[in-house]
Amino acid sequence: VPARSQDKAPRQFRLAIHGGAGTIDRTQMTPEKEAAYRADLERALRTGHAILAKGGSSLDAVEATLRVLEDSPLFNAGKGAVFTHDGHNELDASIMDGATGSAGAVAGVRRVKNPISLARLVMEKSPHVLMVGAGAETFAREQGVKLVNPRYFWTELRWKQLQDAKRAEAEARAKGRTAFNAPANRETEGYKFGTVGAVALDRSGNLAAGTSTGGMTNKRFGRVGDAPIIGAGTYANNATCAVSATGHGEYFIRSVVGYDISALMAYRGLSVADAASEVVMKKLVALGGEGGVIAMDGAGNIAMPFNSTGMYRGWIDADGKVTVAIFKEP
Repeated sequence: VPARSQDKAPRQFRLAIHGGAGTIDRTQMTPEKEAAYRADLERALRTGHAILAKGGSSLDAVEATLRVLEDSPLFNAGKGAVFTHDGHNELDASIMDGATGSAGAVAGVRRVKNPISLARLVMEKSPHVLMVGAGAETFAREQGVKLVNPRYFWTELRWKQLQDAKRAEAEARAKGRTAFNAPANRETEGYKFGTVGAVALDRSGNLAAGTSTGGMTNKRFGRVGDAPIIGAGTYANNATCAVSATGHGEYFIRSVVGYDISALMAYRGLSVADAASEVVMKKLVALGGEGGVIAMDGAGNIAMPFNSTGMYRGWIDADGKVTVAIFKEP
């Protein structure tokens, strides 16, 4: 892994984010709802941009950006997290430093308001990479992280989605099918692989990536997806790229999506756009995996391929120009 850049000359910096991918139907998106999504995506981008503009690190920008999205009830992370089958909210997150290869992650936490910040503490204040459940929350208390009442994460929309999912599961079983984690209805707004993620390049030329999620509605048995898995949902390496993924986590884990994009760049010399497209639009599709990624290389080039009907996404340039998108572009 390359050493942290020693070049002190100012460089261009960039930040990109996603807010989840999946079935996002234009016909179900009211102008008011779309405006709310776009406003929170832009607010997150401007938060990270302010840090990068002052010479802050890509890690600081990624963490601060994702805290904004975790605090929004619109996205399946933090405040807007979906419910498990048993009616809990179990949160996962990870972060990685492209300069050093250091990484931290947490999974299955129920009382951490901002899991991305706890993931960073795992990276910087422990010898470990991944902590889970009660142990992760014990570590959080030792680090002075304020824990919240689990009721903080309750939202009416997510509770309704759980009831819909349970109903769909019961109907599937009545017809003789097994349907663990069955979505309420893939064609209705609100069913998406809700994850939030960010990738950033700072003035020193260092990349970072982070991802945070509430997982899948109606999940059971302590299920964990790709978001806290380094190399799958999150990956960063200054020599290649920073990646954050959103999609059906089981496929992203099996495909080692983040690392595979980096490896295609390192070993085959592909551009970040070609490598990301190869993985998301070909390899994942062949397996039946749905979702997308945001990826950025060391020059600030951004790729955002997705094979679903939509992906909440956006980016901001060094000059502060914001671009936000939701649906597939013509």
